[in-house]
Amino acid sequence: MNRFAALLDRLAYEPRRLGKLALLETYFRDTPDPDRGWALAAMTGALNFKNAKAGLIRTLAAERTDPVLFALSYDFVGDLAETVSLMWPADSARANATLSLSDVVEGLQTTPKGELPGRVAAWLDRLDENGRWALLKLITGALRIGVSARLARTALARLGGREPDEIEDVWHADAPPYLKLFAWLEGRGPAPSANTSVRFYPPMLSHPIEPEALEDFDPAEFCAEWKWDGIRVQAAAGIDAYGQRAAHLFTRTGEDASDAFPDLVGAFDFEAVLDGELLIRREGRVQDFNTLQQRLNRKSATAKLMAEFPAFIRVYDLLALGKEDLRALPFAARREQLESFAAAHPFAPIDLSPLISFNTWDELAAARAKPADGGAGVDAEAVEGVMIKRRDAPYLAGRPKGYWFKWKRDPMAIDAVLMYAQRGSGKRSSYYSDYTFGVWSGDELTPVGKAYFGFTDEELAELDRFVRANTLNRFGPVREVTHTKAKGLVLEVAFEGLQRSRRHKSGLAMRFPRISRIRWDKPPRDADTLDTLEQLLQRGETAEG
Repeated sequence: MNRFAALLDRLAYEPRRLGKLALLETYFRDTPDPDRGWALAAMTGALNFKNAKAGLIRTLAAERTDPVLFALSYDFVGDLAETVSLMWPADSARANATLSLSDVVEGLQTTPKGELPGRVAAWLDRLDENGRWALLKLITGALRIGVSARLARTALARLGGREPDEIEDVWHADAPPYLKLFAWLEGRGPAPSANTSVRFYPPMLSHPIEPEALEDFDPAEFCAEWKWDGIRVQAAAGIDAYGQRAAHLFTRTGEDASDAFPDLVGAFDFEAVLDGELLIRREGRVQDFNTLQQRLNRKSATAKLMAEFPAFIRVYDLLALGKEDLRALPFAARREQLESFAAAHPFAPIDLSPLISFNTWDELAAARAKPADGGAGVDAEAVEGVMIKRRDAPYLAGRPKGYWFKWKRDPMAIDAVLMYAQRGSGKRSSYYSDYTFGVWSGDELTPVGKAYFGFTDEELAELDRFVRANTLNRFGPVREVTHTKAKGLVLEVAFEGLQRSRRHKSGLAMRFPRISRIRWDKPPRDADTLDTLEQLLQRGETAEG
């Protein structure tokens, strides 16, 4: 556990990408199995302990520390693991006693729920400050050390003298603690392999593009299709390694979501791997993301839920057909095979994402601006932009440059008045960085949303100074900020969509609100009204991002 704690500590303070890669490579080389595999799983988000949650840590902290002091310290520090690790009563006689990462992981996985608090407390007693911090980070799953899953897999590639895409290609053929993967990287065994017809492929991702950048490209070399407002998935079905029929639905990160969508998976009557968008269709039209959310994040689905929110997949790409890997083919060739595949499976819960007809970038811009006129038809409100793909593009893992581009629809924006501010967490724990804003309803301000990003570090410092200088009241960590028609601060808020909501005082909820501009030039009395939001909603401008 000490070695894992030291790695997390150094990674948290290492700003350079190459520095982080060197630390990871050294750790993976020098740490034995299975500890290094569990560490890899922790850093890539592959660990989940159903009985160990943040609430357990708060309860233990309340038992071992003064609750008022803990609350004040947590508010100041802004990070639960850091606060508890610093405040936990130290036992110098037992600190740094032998405790491996494998011991902790296996203990968290197997200890009954009722016995877990005592076991975690015993571990905390055995560890020093850094060890306690690493243990608590492991439990909460919020490492925040600047290591993405892609960076960790790049470090593995360096360890084994491989390319990062090679690691991506076999990643889902092994599971924590990745004994087969490390054996392959060190030349002690073959590459992990998964049955082609029921496996997950690392997805190909796009780059955002602005209209002026399109002028550098020849439109004849590209295809375009709608960017639908759902979640990216892969549908994989066929014969597994045991000769049995199998089908799976994977999220973009490779998580198996089959149990939440048995109506889909049970109807996969093909042997292929499809890349597409998970959507809900009612009364002949695709619904927006807010409707899809009613079925997301559920481990299982009732018959009533499946009937009320019928799901299907709008397919973008064909990655494998039977055991044949098609990813090396040009996009145009894969598309041709995909069209034949869709026609041959009329009863599968899929349909084909249509291509957009265009000859010039101006024509594509017109379709993007008005999807209903550009071919999206009744599904136009579920369009969030367009995808632009090179006709000769192979399907490559990650985000390769120059092949795929996304051109989202322009967001909505309103001018709202800052009403409340709360200190952030982690690196922002010293700043008031989380803002509640409102619009006018007659002479009163009605809160309509919250935002905590969209501004630069310099703008954050300006906002923080304004909050501190214009505080009316304090409610724990929240400050009420001056917000009259004569005095206050107007923020331009951009957002991707609106929906009705019974949980919000305004009756409306925004999707992905962020601060796009600080309106120092605009008096609060000239901010927008609740009627403005109602008009946006009624016009059906619900382009989601």
